[in-house]
Amino acid sequence: MSGLYLYDDFVARGFEPFALTRPISELRSGVEIIRIRWESALRCPATGSVVASHLGDFEELDAPPPANATIPAGSILANSRCVVPLELTSQEADVWMCRGLVAAVRLRAALAVEALASGETPLESLETTGNRRVEIEGRWLTEVWSFITDLAAQLQDDIGRLGPTLDCVTPAHTTVLGHNRVFFERGATIEPMVIADATDGPILVRSGASVRAFTRLGGPVAIGKNVKVLGDRVAGSSIGEMSIVRGEISDSVMLGHSNKAHDGFVGHSYLGRWVNLGAGTTTSNMKNTYGSVGLWTPLGMRDSGAVRLGSFFGDHVKTGIGLRLTTGSVVGAGSNIYGGAIPPKYVPPFSWGEGEELGAYDIEKFLLTAERAMTRRHVGLGGRGRRQLVAACAKSRRSTL
Repeated sequence: MSGLYLYDDFVARGFEPFALTRPISELRSGVEIIRIRWESALRCPATGSVVASHLGDFEELDAPPPANATIPAGSILANSRCVVPLELTSQEADVWMCRGLVAAVRLRAALAVEALASGETPLESLETTGNRRVEIEGRWLTEVWSFITDLAAQLQDDIGRLGPTLDCVTPAHTTVLGHNRVFFERGATIEPMVIADATDGPILVRSGASVRAFTRLGGPVAIGKNVKVLGDRVAGSSIGEMSIVRGEISDSVMLGHSNKAHDGFVGHSYLGRWVNLGAGTTTSNMKNTYGSVGLWTPLGMRDSGAVRLGSFFGDHVKTGIGLRLTTGSVVGAGSNIYGGAIPPKYVPPFSWGEGEELGAYDIEKFLLTAERAMTRRHVGLGGRGRRQLVAACAKSRRSTL
C-alpha cells in the first residue's frame, strides 16, 4: 500500500542528542511535529519512516513504525529536514521543491529500504512517477541548532497561520499588551493576573492548557494542549503537549511530556521527550565574551555561529536540583546527572553521575525509571519501545569504545 514516508538523510542522522532515540520527523519545529506538518500539507497520513537501523523498533504515541522492507510504488518519500508551513495544502505533484532543493518525491517503482540504509541517497537520484514539479514554502534544518536559531521566525509564521483557524476567546480578566494577535483556544484555562505580552510576536495557547496567575507570556510563544504553566515568564518558546513549566524559559522548545516544574532559567535550549529538570536547574545561553557558541556534534566540536545557544537535552534526561549547565551543552539521551559540579559540555548518552565523574547508567534501572515516568502521563513503555532504548544504549556504548 502506498503512502507517505519520512526520510532521515545522512545529515539528519547526525542531529544528536535526538537522533539516537527518535526519527527527526518526530521532533517539534516551531509549533508542530515535522511529520504532522507533512501529513497536513499532503493530506496523507504517514505510513512509516526511513531511519537508521538502531531505530528499527521506535514506538511512540501516534508515530508510524519505521519501514523495514519495501516502500511501495506510488509512495511519497519526504525529507525530514524540510519543515513545511502549517495550514499548507500542496497540489498534486511528482516532485516537491523547497528553496531550490528536492523536498519530496513520488516513487515510480517500489524501493527497498536497504537502498536508503546509509542515508546518503539523495531524493533527486530516485526515479519518480512523472515530471510534475511544484514549489512549496518551507525551511531546511541544516544543523541541529537550526531548531533554536530559526525558532522565532518559525513561531511567527506558525501562529499566524494556525491561530485564525481555531475557535478562540480571550478572558476579560487577561491583560494583553502589544499589537500582535493573541489566540486562546476555547477550552484553555487562563487565570486572572496573567499578562499576555504580544509586543514582539503572537501568542497561542491550545485547548486543555492551563496558565496560572502571575505568568507572563511573551510572544512569539506557543503553549500546547494540556500543558500546565505554573508561573513566571515563558517567552519566545514552543511548549509541547502534556508538559509542565515553571520559572523562566525563553527561546526554547519542549518536545512534549517533559517537566520543568520549578524555578531555574532555561534559554535557547531544546528538551526532548520525558525530560525532567530538577529544581533550580539552570542553563547558560551566552558567553561572557559575547562570542559565538561551540557545540558538540558527532563530527566534533563545531562553531554554531550563534551568540545565544543553551543546552540540548536528549530524551529521558533527568537532572538533579541546582544543576548548572554551561553554554552550548549537549546532554545525551537517558542520562541522569546531578550535584554541584558543572558537567562537561558533552554528556554521553545513558550516563549517571556528577560533574566530570560520569559512569554508565545501568540499562535495567534506566528502563524502570523510564517506565515509571511514562506511566505518570498514562503512557506505557511497550516491548518495542524497550528494545529500541536498549539498542540505542548499546549503540552509544559501542561508539565510545
